[in-house]
Amino acid sequence: MIIKQVSVFLENKSGRLNEVTKILGEAGVNISAFTIADTSDFGILRMIVSDADKACSALKEKSFSVQTTDVVLAKTPNKAGSLSKLLEVLQQEEVFIEYMYAFSMKDEGAVTVIRPTRVERCLEMMQKHKTELLGTDELYQL
Repeated sequence: MIIKQVSVFLENKSGRLNEVTKILGEAGVNISAFTIADTSDFGILRMIVSDADKACSALKEKSFSVQTTDVVLAKTPNKAGSLSKLLEVLQQEEVFIEYMYAFSMKDEGAVTVIRPTRVERCLEMMQKHKTELLGTDELYQL
């Protein structure tokens, strides 16, 4: 299943992250996972949210630069070596990963957000190898 990830470009100044979270909270958008990549001048906040369209609208209304990107969510056991097994499958199938981030819950497993160069191919290969995939509905049931 392909998921829409929301990316927000932020100036590196105090309070900008809080401003984003406040806007999303007021819009009723829940953040499930996020990562921040930064340089000296700006950062990119990447998020999996409960409603990507609503998040983008609310942030654009407040003059934030926002875009969506297709990603894949893979669920694995929260055990040593599980991520390696997933990455081995993708490597064998020649799926290149631009970036990824993850979160885990003790009893519910780990969820990895994967941004491959070819999303459809990645999804196809993961389904072929019976990788458990999540949509936003399943994610919010964890």
